Amino acid sequence: MPERKPVTVIAGIGPGLGAALAARFAREGHAIALLSRSEQSRAPIVETLRSQHRGVEGFACNAGDPASVQDAFEKVRDSLGAPTVLLYNAGSFAAGGILELSPEVFEAAWRANCYGGFLTAREVLPAMIEAGAGTILFTGATAALRGGAGFAGLAVGKFGLRALAQSTAREFAPQGIHVAHVVIDGQIGGPKNRELQPERTGETFLAPEAIADAYWQLHNQPRSAWTQELDLRPHVEKF
Repeated sequence: MPERKPVTVIAGIGPGLGAALAARFAREGHAIALLSRSEQSRAPIVETLRSQHRGVEGFACNAGDPASVQDAFEKVRDSLGAPTVLLYNAGSFAAGGILELSPEVFEAAWRANCYGGFLTAREVLPAMIEAGAGTILFTGATAALRGGAGFAGLAVGKFGLRALAQSTAREFAPQGIHVAHVVIDGQIGGPKNRELQPERTGETFLAPEAIADAYWQLHNQPRSAWTQELDLRPHVEKF
């Protein structure tokens, strides 16, 4: 029988960074599990990858709902095997000030930006601990470092995700599990952002493929030199 491929789960899939991550890890021989709430966002990516690689599956998953996460990961394990890599790419931008955000909208954003990272990490950690190896990478944002006016709906969850990454790394790195948080400092040049801002040149956006290369490099770092946090931005971005 052919050797089973390493399994990468990408939670939060769409035509920008999620698709680029899936393509990058699939190209390196990984089986890919694509998780998202919307079938519309993942189905074209699943179809494209399947035309080029074997071992690509899509699963419905609401990252902020414990039952949905548990069900999705059970299906991943049954279909592809225990994940060796988790890329937590889910997120939600709830725009508005403190008095403008409803409690329901604020909570939903926190669930996508932070709670889902906790839920998905819990699903992959037991097998990683048993194997003594694994990679968990969390997609962060500028808002993980500073909370701007009108950005509480994003910053609170992203601050929490950064803390989760730090705590998880300190707890599980000694057991061979590499956990890193990636600060995406700028707009990603996915189809939607490029369409909305046609006046901008490509190099003013973060290229999804370039970000995916950085994630692959993080995954392949030797244990003697692990990165816990990495910030990425276009060369024109002020910081």
